[in-house]
Amino acid sequence: MTNTSLTLKQAAGQRIMAGFHGTRLTDDLKILIGRVKVGGIILFSRNIENPDQLAKLNADAQDYAKACGQPPLFIAIDQEGGCVARLRPPEFPDFPGAPSIRTLDDAIAFGNLASRELNSTGINMNMAPVLDVAPKEINSIMKDRVFSHNPGIVGIIGAAIIDTMQQAGIMSVAKHFPGIGRTVSDSHVDRPDLNTPLEIMEEFDLTPFSTAIKHDVAGIMLSHIRYTSIDPNWPASLSNTLASTLLRKNLGFNGLVITDDLDMGAIKKHYGITIAIQRIIESGIDIALICHTMEDIEAAAQIFEKDLTDDTGTGKENLKASRRIMQAKEKFLAATGI
Repeated sequence: MTNTSLTLKQAAGQRIMAGFHGTRLTDDLKILIGRVKVGGIILFSRNIENPDQLAKLNADAQDYAKACGQPPLFIAIDQEGGCVARLRPPEFPDFPGAPSIRTLDDAIAFGNLASRELNSTGINMNMAPVLDVAPKEINSIMKDRVFSHNPGIVGIIGAAIIDTMQQAGIMSVAKHFPGIGRTVSDSHVDRPDLNTPLEIMEEFDLTPFSTAIKHDVAGIMLSHIRYTSIDPNWPASLSNTLASTLLRKNLGFNGLVITDDLDMGAIKKHYGITIAIQRIIESGIDIALICHTMEDIEAAAQIFEKDLTDDTGTGKENLKASRRIMQAKEKFLAATGI
């Protein structure tokens, strides 16, 4: 199915990656796939019991999408290892966390482990690696999730994981652009502000992302931090300056740009879903990640669909985004037989 053969409702739905409750193909999940026509789903611990159950859930979801005339789904997970791992022992192997991944061999071993486990259960996208860099002098919120205090090392290790996973057919999504290693507060709770000048971030925080782009990373996730010296008005996940100008134009990234979860406090406490989706469209962001709220997921789809009827301005940008999504699916999912 090509971008040109999508209906407006399908093209709108492709812009959404949704979370859901349950460990099987529930009625709510059927609504997300069949009625809202989401382009992808994301899995959490609440969706996972064991390998067989997980494989059946994902296969049933893909089969239902096909039966509804939908493109294959992105099926994503946060499997960084360590403190952020949805697949955990004893049902799954123990995934090492970033602080214990020190060498290229470690990185390749992690990539191989992740690829094997995700492929075996029907997951095709990993929201990893974390490419944030935490300066030594800061009590960073990310201190237990970073590979190194050195941006060059973070880039090298991250690139090895990206290459290993993507060669095995698992899309890699690097996060959290343009870097949250300098922050000490949690965007799950509220919106942090960071006033670091762009020149400093270019020399430090952006280095691993530049490396990932050179290694053709499939996607990059935007943080919910407001970088006040770059865009004083909007967090990165809603910022045209950061998503379109800095990431796409300046760094040359042509892959998928994905928000962090719009249900997090950094967004939910400050912006309604209408404003958030309008900003996503205007900023050239491809996928809105909404992990919990069905009402917001359905509202987002309606906003995307309405905008697609505008054949000028943002309507054209909206179509470009759905085209990038379909190109990624054709590249990574066609070979899987889905």
